[in-house]
Amino acid sequence: MANVSVRPKIAEAMPQRQYIPQWVSLVAGGVAGGMEAAITYPFEYSKTRVQLLQTGPVGPSNPLRLIYQVAHQEGISSLYTGCSTLIIGTTAKAAVRFLSYDTIRNSLADDQGRLSPSRGILAGMVAGAVESVLAVTPTERIKTALIDDAKNARQFTSSRHAVTVLVQKHSLTELYRGLVSTTIKQSATSAVRMGSYNILKERMKSYGITPSLVTNFGTGALAGVITVYATQPFDTIKTRAQGVQGAGVAEAARSIVLDHGLRGFWKGSSMRLGRLLLSGGIVFSVYEKIVSLLSPMT
Repeated sequence: MANVSVRPKIAEAMPQRQYIPQWVSLVAGGVAGGMEAAITYPFEYSKTRVQLLQTGPVGPSNPLRLIYQVAHQEGISSLYTGCSTLIIGTTAKAAVRFLSYDTIRNSLADDQGRLSPSRGILAGMVAGAVESVLAVTPTERIKTALIDDAKNARQFTSSRHAVTVLVQKHSLTELYRGLVSTTIKQSATSAVRMGSYNILKERMKSYGITPSLVTNFGTGALAGVITVYATQPFDTIKTRAQGVQGAGVAEAARSIVLDHGLRGFWKGSSMRLGRLLLSGGIVFSVYEKIVSLLSPMT
């Protein structure tokens, strides 16, 4: 009789594996990505400006000082050059990233829904490659070309005009210039970002810390800091490859070394840190909040 009474209790105590529906991942990821891009874009703008400088003085390395300088000399609106493209692109890529990541996570997680560190990194890497092909490369190409053009010829009047000019001059494949460097960068970034967030989140669970808006923001922000310094060289090469003139991966890497030495691969890291510190906190906390709001509907 004792054995019969114990078994139901053990079964009841077993945690049920929870799945995030694909439509929830898509919606939550898209909203989180759009909000993050709109709030943090000035940091992305200043980072890209620094990375595109070939030689000569690079101006302030402090992101806040550079943002102030650009706003003072060129107007506040200049800080949002290419912003609409990035917001659309970030909304799409975040939706694709979380959809891909959660889909892979569902297949790799154990019976309790836990994901090992190595599997979390693998899921992030695959999700990064998918988002690069479907959303990131075209929007990053347009955004980078707009920012590069704004400091020189100003041949583009809008994101739509930039797309038209680039496609007319070179064909539709021009929007995928830098695909290899972008995919490498995006896979590495997503692997580190999603993987480190998963590790930190599981560690918090092991200490019995209840997830909240504050803890999710802090965990996401810390994952963002780790991501910046681990993947900055990929981002710098990608930016050089996607300038108005464009360049291959090897050519972009060589030009960075010639202009700035090996330290040049981390050029713009302080600007990117400002953005990913905020974006990591924003995107994960907003994502988790929307998932919790939509989950009762599933």
